[in-house]
Amino acid sequence: MENRRRVMVLVLLIFILILTGTIGYRFLLDIPLVDALYMTVITVSTVGYKEVTEMTPEAKLFSMFIIIMSIGTVGYVVSNIVSLFVEGEIKEAWKLKRMENIISKLENHYIICGAGETGFYTLAQFKKQNIPFVVIDSDKKVIEELKESDILYVEGDATHEGTLNKARIAFAKGLVATLPKDADNVYTVLTARQMNSELHIVARAVEENASEKLKKAGANNTVSPNEIGGIRMATMMLRPKVISFLDAITHAGDVVLSLEDVNIREGSSLCDLTLKDSAIPEKTGLIVLALRRKEEKNMFFNPGPNERLHAGDAMVVLGRDDQVKKLREIAHDTEG
Repeated sequence: MENRRRVMVLVLLIFILILTGTIGYRFLLDIPLVDALYMTVITVSTVGYKEVTEMTPEAKLFSMFIIIMSIGTVGYVVSNIVSLFVEGEIKEAWKLKRMENIISKLENHYIICGAGETGFYTLAQFKKQNIPFVVIDSDKKVIEELKESDILYVEGDATHEGTLNKARIAFAKGLVATLPKDADNVYTVLTARQMNSELHIVARAVEENASEKLKKAGANNTVSPNEIGGIRMATMMLRPKVISFLDAITHAGDVVLSLEDVNIREGSSLCDLTLKDSAIPEKTGLIVLALRRKEEKNMFFNPGPNERLHAGDAMVVLGRDDQVKKLREIAHDTEG
């Protein structure tokens, strides 16, 4: 926007100079407008072509004025045009270097491979919750959009080790593979798993049998947008009240509620307390929907008041972000 204004100012200055010269020669020499424009152009450009008529003393003085003005104006215009290009390149290089420095220091962050239709909504959620992440994409148009949004990115192929290294995969906490082709997602997952065995990987599955291949390659979880969309549409048609309820508890008017998992750390005041004694709803306003024991993979839902909490357990809760933050402080959970 600023560059556009500068260009408009430069064009306006040149227009005013030519208009002033044309009107001045028209009245001082009593010549047609075309001849007056010609006189202005040869004077401003200082090419030295022959005048269209005999110059009067007033016209000569006016010519000197136009030459002096044109030298200043043209010089200003040229210097600004050069600076627009040079400053733009320098600014772009500085922003890229600054972003690379930020990425080089990332730890416990997430990597989103592919910022297409699915990846866009994924990164929007990460950005909304202020979670550190970096996007990998090779599409020039997508890269430009990421630049405008001030989102950390690595331009390149997510299936290549070098690109993943630039995104600090060795220090990453998780990776989301949302590339448009299953083959690319499988190769990305396979490469990422070899580079970081502790990485939590979620991958997009397009084809029906892609989920099994992705899990064999090393994905912890897979998501099929087509399948999820189809199930939701069927449920909205067959059981609309269920969908209305789910929408209501996650978008309650102007207050947006979230489902979050909170881990109980060693030394937390919640350790060895029952759910009833922990008084989580009273202290935070949250609803505890499920528990997952440290030694178990599966969750059990709607835990009773006598269920005892232990270090390493995870609670799935429903509530506002500020309520979840309060519970994390109580549970000493720093990984939210």
